[in-house]
Amino acid sequence: MFPQSKSGKFGLFALCVLSGVLAGTVMAGTALAYDDGEGESLAAHEGRVVAEEGLVLRAGPSTHYRAIGSEEYGTVVGIVCRVNGENIEGNPVWYKLGDASYAWSSTRDIVNDGEEPRWC
Repeated sequence: MFPQSKSGKFGLFALCVLSGVLAGTVMAGTALAYDDGEGESLAAHEGRVVAEEGLVLRAGPSTHYRAIGSEEYGTVVGIVCRVNGENIEGNPVWYKLGDASYAWSSTRDIVNDGEEPRWC
């Protein structure tokens, strides 16, 4: 798949370089999408994690997306907007958070600061 040097290490080196470039591109894209240019989050609302076991953050609005982090009970998170995603226990609404992650929005898991966030 990758060219090999006589020592066989060039392929591994190329893979590491490409992985680093891809990771840097993804991280930069995430930061630009949720940054107002002055380092401020675009989150318009705040929510508090009320799930005793904490909140799993995902790369997209479904349990089919990989878990990319978690927040502990009581943590305040920035909410940018809400989207329809995987229906869990009759509720398809997920919150898109200020750090570009997604969290399922059950009132048993996360409670927002008042009015509902706008739809994405």
